[in-house]
Amino acid sequence: MPLHFFPNKPHLDFMGKRWLGFGFSIALTCLSLGLLFGKGLNLGIDFTGGLLMEIHTEKPVDLAATRAALGGQGFGEISLQNIGDSAEDVMIRIQVAAGEDQSKVTARVKDTLAGSIGAGIDYRKVDYVGPTVGKELVENGVLAVLCAFAAIMCYVWFRFEWQYGVGAILALLHDSVMVIGFFVVTRFEFGLTAIAAILTIVGYSINDSVVIYDRIRENMRRFKKMPVFELLNLSINDTLSRTILTASTTLLASLALFIFGGEVIRGFSAAMVFGVIIGTYSSIYISAPALIYLNIRPQAVTEPTSA
Repeated sequence: MPLHFFPNKPHLDFMGKRWLGFGFSIALTCLSLGLLFGKGLNLGIDFTGGLLMEIHTEKPVDLAATRAALGGQGFGEISLQNIGDSAEDVMIRIQVAAGEDQSKVTARVKDTLAGSIGAGIDYRKVDYVGPTVGKELVENGVLAVLCAFAAIMCYVWFRFEWQYGVGAILALLHDSVMVIGFFVVTRFEFGLTAIAAILTIVGYSINDSVVIYDRIRENMRRFKKMPVFELLNLSINDTLSRTILTASTTLLASLALFIFGGEVIRGFSAAMVFGVIIGTYSSIYISAPALIYLNIRPQAVTEPTSA
């Protein structure tokens, strides 16, 4: 038998509470943008350029002493942190000046670590990204997001009408700003995996919006005289059980990645957990009510007396 979250079809008044949703979204958007320009992102080595190492040692590492030893070599910004709960597993990020030779920098760091920590260092990961490459990755990442937005808008526009495309893009912009704000607050490293998280969340969010849009279009054909406010509420309630089921299963998978996926994808999986929640919210309170103000059916737009 199919799984139902509600014994009967719900009759929740989402459109009557749309101003609460708008206020909540505007407040979070302003907060996210303010933190972005004020505090900034914790940019990963993919974008800043430098050296990234993951090492395993035979004894616990004194992070302060190791940081001081590396700092005495004239490197730029240096970051050391334990991986998970193990004091023997350490991630090292070092900002390297433009023009420095990769092999020489790596050798200097290894010599310094050997002198500070001692023998028995297992180098599990060594990545080097030049500043020029980092700049290109930033540009390509932004371009990837913009191209995804453009493609999604065109798809929704041709499948439905232009109003649906605008509503979808408003929701996706909202979701993207929220996820960026999440990275600012949590200080998770913002690199290529963060761009992948944003694109994945955008894909999830637009899928949810398209399902609701499809039901809206179907109901507009069935109920030609129904006011838009009632029609949107009806369409969202029609798809609510499916929305909750999809969000729940995706959330469970994301939580499993966050708990068991390890430190390497911790930022990605945490962003996915947050993104599934915010993407579900935006498909109901951003993309759907936006149609009211885009005159999707002007002759039926009359404010309900209960709103």
